[in-house]
Amino acid sequence: MKTDFVEIFQTIRATLQPYAALGFSNRVNSETVYELWSDKNVEIEGRKRTEVFFASVVIQKNHVGFYYMPVYAEPEMKTVFDPKLLKLLKGKSCFHIKKLDEELLSMIESALAEGYKLYKEKGWVA
Repeated sequence: MKTDFVEIFQTIRATLQPYAALGFSNRVNSETVYELWSDKNVEIEGRKRTEVFFASVVIQKNHVGFYYMPVYAEPEMKTVFDPKLLKLLKGKSCFHIKKLDEELLSMIESALAEGYKLYKEKGWVA
């Protein structure tokens, strides 16, 4: 079980990094923030966009924030989450992580895979 925020951040960032090779760009890659965006011209709910946020991990004061836009874009995505992961959801798309074990990391990996599939289906990522 990881409780050190830097270690939690680095572990989740390592989980996000392979998606940079699957059509997302890592806009920010620092010691405390890692962001993935799709740089694709799309139309979402009638609005033209040149980019779509996918996910990020950020070291905050009291937790590590895992920001995951697919759960905001498609609220029914929550149905694929384990209740243990959903308990960490604060607001619409931010999970507050203070402890990370293999089970929770596996849930995050599954969520990312489902989100990627959703973005591909909607044409939001190359």
